[in-house]
Amino acid sequence: MSLVELLHQAELQSCGVGQRLLTRGQPLTDITYLVNGSVALGMVQGAHLVHRLGRVSSPAWVELASAVLNLPVTCDAVAETPVDIKRVKLSVFRQWLEVQPLAVQEVMRDLARSQHQLAELSVSRLAMDAQARCADWLLHHAQSGDRESLAVQFTQRKRQIAEQLGIAPETLSRILRDLRERGLIKGRGRVLSLVDPGALRMLAGA
Repeated sequence: MSLVELLHQAELQSCGVGQRLLTRGQPLTDITYLVNGSVALGMVQGAHLVHRLGRVSSPAWVELASAVLNLPVTCDAVAETPVDIKRVKLSVFRQWLEVQPLAVQEVMRDLARSQHQLAELSVSRLAMDAQARCADWLLHHAQSGDRESLAVQFTQRKRQIAEQLGIAPETLSRILRDLRERGLIKGRGRVLSLVDPGALRMLAGA
C-alpha cells in the first residue's frame, strides 16, 4: 500500500488557530500530514509559542524525521492558521517503510538523521538565555568598522532577526536597549557598533 492510499484512508480533522498538534519530547503514536494551512514549530511555554523555529505549510508531513527514526518529537507544533490534517498510525507507517527497497530506506534515514540533528541543535540554542542568543548573533554578524571597531549592519528587518533568535520583536528591541544602556553597544537604525566585544562574548557564553 502506498502513502497516498494510507492518507486516503485516514480521517480528515480540522484544528483551530493556536491548537497544539505535537508536543516536544513526547513519543509519536502517529504521524501528521498537513492537508491545508500552516503550522508553527518551536517551543511552547504555558499556552503560548514563545520560541519559534520555523513553519510548515501544506501540503507536508509534520515531524516526519522523528517518525522515520522512531524518536520523540523534537519541537512543539502549533496551528498558525486554521488547519486540516490527517493522522497515520506510526506502526502502519513503519510497516510501509520496512517493505520499501533498501536504498529508499537508507536515503530516508540519512535525510531524517540530518534533519533531526539540525532540529535538536536549534532547540538547544533556544535553551540559551535570550540575551545570550542576541549577543551571539551580534558577534557572529559583526564586521570591522571605523578605527578597527566592530559594527553590525542590519540587512534584515528586526522582525526577521527576532524570528531567527526565537524571540518576539519587542523582546529584541528591549535587549538591544538594555545592551545600549550598559555601554556594550551604541548607535541606532541600521548600524550598531560593538563597544565592548569582550563583554558580549562573556554574555554569549553565559
